[in-house]
Amino acid sequence: MREAQNQGSCDIGTRTLAAPSQIIYRKPLIKHELGIQMAHIIVVGNEKGGAGKSTVSMHVASALVWLGYKVGTLDLDLRQRSLGRYIDNRRAWLKQSGEDLPTPTSVDLPHIDPKDIPEGDNLFDHRLSRAMALVEPENDFVLIDCPGSHTRLAQLAHALADTLITPLNDSFIDFDLLARIGPDSEKILGPSVYSEMVWQARQLRQAEGQAPIDWVVLRNRVGSQQMINKRKMEKALNHLSKRIGFRVAPGFHERVIFRELFPKGLTLLDLKKVSVKQLSISNIAARQELRELIKSLNLPGVTARF
Repeated sequence: MREAQNQGSCDIGTRTLAAPSQIIYRKPLIKHELGIQMAHIIVVGNEKGGAGKSTVSMHVASALVWLGYKVGTLDLDLRQRSLGRYIDNRRAWLKQSGEDLPTPTSVDLPHIDPKDIPEGDNLFDHRLSRAMALVEPENDFVLIDCPGSHTRLAQLAHALADTLITPLNDSFIDFDLLARIGPDSEKILGPSVYSEMVWQARQLRQAEGQAPIDWVVLRNRVGSQQMINKRKMEKALNHLSKRIGFRVAPGFHERVIFRELFPKGLTLLDLKKVSVKQLSISNIAARQELRELIKSLNLPGVTARF
């Protein structure tokens, strides 16, 4: 198993990452020397709650395991643990029901005694690095679900992302996460603090010789009404995407099916295997939305065949 690069300190200010050589876990030299194929790291993040990050995380992870890939997950929301609880619920339901469904693995950040790290180092750097050393060698994909707030762990995770997924509710309140706009919803005044953090993560990866982050913004929870607002959002996002470098992809409409299976840890892809033979029209539409999402992510070697 590969060892994480833990040595050295990496002080992070309010919005600034420093010492990139100590933050980036995966160095190209490791891959070249050992001939090991690195897992593709997917990070789901923004700095607002309620955008559907954990729902997107579980459905992307579930889709990938159904397609035959090995997927490891890390939930960096250490308080809420929505993704971690989703997978815990799935394991409990599978044990109780006797069903056999493909399931992502889940790794918790290991406990580290502060006395065991060098003076000046940050404890969370070492916890994340050791968790990555556990989960990455065993999987094709590692999916990291970030909290809906600005934390050091979220900053570090963004610098690890090969693919960054940012779910965004279809409203200008959430658009403010990416950029500040004028009263007419037309003029972009400048990037938001979250966009600046993504830019810093990109700089760290460039300094380490890593491939650029493929940043995908999902228009999530799109309603069927308010067509004027939808057109304004679409125009503003397309304009901003060219300025700060992300792709816009379709997310999920507001559907009960994306949330109601949480207590069992199931997703809509599991329904036909657990006695629901006839899907409703809404479920079929949700399945198509997930298929379009997986296609739009352009993950290496992945074709949505479900």
